[in-house]
Amino acid sequence: MPTINPAQSLVDLLRQRGMLTDPQVAEALLAIPRHLFLPDAPLERVYADETVDVKTDIRGDATCSDTMPSMVAHLLQQLSLKRGQNVLHIGTGTGYVAALMAYLVGKDEGTITSLEIERDIAKEAQAKLMRNGYAKVNVVNTDGAEGYAPRAAYDRIVATCGVWDIPPTWIKQLKPEGRLIAPIWLDGLQVMASFSQQPDGTLYAENVIPSAFVYIRGIAEGPLVRKFVGSTELILLADAIEKIDTVSLSVLLSSDAELCYLSAPLNTIEYWYGFIPFLMLSENAKDIFALYTIREGYQAFGMEGEGFALFSAASATFVPYYGLGRAHCFAGSDAFIEIETQLDKWQDAGRPTIDRLRLRLIPNRTPLPDIVNGKIYPRRHHHLHVWLES
Repeated sequence: MPTINPAQSLVDLLRQRGMLTDPQVAEALLAIPRHLFLPDAPLERVYADETVDVKTDIRGDATCSDTMPSMVAHLLQQLSLKRGQNVLHIGTGTGYVAALMAYLVGKDEGTITSLEIERDIAKEAQAKLMRNGYAKVNVVNTDGAEGYAPRAAYDRIVATCGVWDIPPTWIKQLKPEGRLIAPIWLDGLQVMASFSQQPDGTLYAENVIPSAFVYIRGIAEGPLVRKFVGSTELILLADAIEKIDTVSLSVLLSSDAELCYLSAPLNTIEYWYGFIPFLMLSENAKDIFALYTIREGYQAFGMEGEGFALFSAASATFVPYYGLGRAHCFAGSDAFIEIETQLDKWQDAGRPTIDRLRLRLIPNRTPLPDIVNGKIYPRRHHHLHVWLES
């Protein structure tokens, strides 16, 4: 009986789902087995389309992980790597992504420089790369926000860690016609974006998708965007997290709740790739949008799992991703009514999806232009303009 190649099975799965269309990326995924970089993980997990945590903190949250293969495939397809190119990679992790990129630029033609802030992870990744024939990948133990000037300028700069803003150093080290790809977060939603430099000095991105990379650490680390509510396992993730008084919220959520239902029973894909980006950009200015998660196996305030939430001045509504329109309403219906209002607007607009999402990073030194639609998120070095193209 023929032996089943797990790497081939994974590639076939990604193709069937429409997540893998580039034959060169497929060739790289087959040529470099993922299990070589995850030797301690069960094979069924390694070749499933899921993220594998490599290192966690005391709460069990990942500080280093090997990202799900569908996200890696999308990332590599956005990069459009060519033989002989010079690439800077921020966030080495296991070394698997660096090896795939080295394969695509040519082991003896291109150059991959991979930066990792944790010494032990950098050392282990370098050893794995050398063992598997990719000793030419240069792993540097340094803060990725500083880039790596000795090998600049780069055809591609790619981060496999979530960022709050793009460090100016990366832009300086990128060739004018180069491409910069990074997962960037906005209102709790992290999206993988491919930025190109524009003549006016801005960075523009389209063709974005939701992503879930571990956040960058070091000097480029963003502000606090996560909070636990009370002593529960309910975690909120929001750009305006500092405006949420979790003590008052805990009291509010401890009161009676009502189970409500949205007029449109959306599924998880419709939320993530459609309604959530719309709601995030269209919410009432006085309301706060957030994502929430409750650790697996726990409950909080009669809820479990994960989803998104909207907070008004005196009410809160939590909508689970897998609830097909179910919503937990606390202390009134203002937040629920606002979600319903935006849901109607989204449907009236033709249910726009995330493929219409556009991002522009405008340097802080540049006067802010008049914004017709979308939102402006203030960042450390830029104004981040996010909108849905009509």
